[in-house]
Amino acid sequence: MAPRTRRAERREEPLSRERIVEAAIALLDTAGESGLTFRALSEHLATGPGAIYWHVTGKDELLLAAADAVVTGSLSADTADATPKDAIRALALGVFDAIDAHPWIGAQLARTPAQSPLLRVFERLGRQVRALGVPHAAQFTAASALLNYILGVGGQNAANARANHPAGSRTEFLETAAAAWAALDPDEYAFTRDVAAQLRDHDDRVEFLAGIDLILGGITADR
Repeated sequence: MAPRTRRAERREEPLSRERIVEAAIALLDTAGESGLTFRALSEHLATGPGAIYWHVTGKDELLLAAADAVVTGSLSADTADATPKDAIRALALGVFDAIDAHPWIGAQLARTPAQSPLLRVFERLGRQVRALGVPHAAQFTAASALLNYILGVGGQNAANARANHPAGSRTEFLETAAAAWAALDPDEYAFTRDVAAQLRDHDDRVEFLAGIDLILGGITADR
């Protein structure tokens, strides 16, 4: 009898919390928060729900872990030698880009203001605000204004991208919106009509950083 050929054993990467979080981020990016179910996660990881529950207790913990992983990645820029203003710009743009790449995270961060992902951002901003020489009594307000701007504009930009041109051209969307602005009543919307061309031609990241600079200008106006 001919000897049996032993089938090579396939060595699979063991299930870990990190793998589960990575898979959750992938599902959130493609299907949104409603698409993140333990059934979908089990199929994605080719495992049973029980194995996943060994590492995370439920969806809330998984969302928090996914948000924390994305935020940690957005804070990876080396700002050790940067000025406080440049460090704030780099931090702000990192979070803005993370929200743009992972649109679900804006709502998640706003939903958990007292938990670690948002506190990481607030702490980094606060340290740079303090380095700018802002008086202690004004530091909370200054850091909060920057944080709220980053989350607000980043979240709105991501929402616009999903709702208005998920698969189409951003240029086409802006041209359509600008044309609609230009056609508004000239008495009721004089300013909006006047800046319609700027809406059509603007760059989201450039405008975002311009807003950061306006806030920084106000924070440092007396220093």
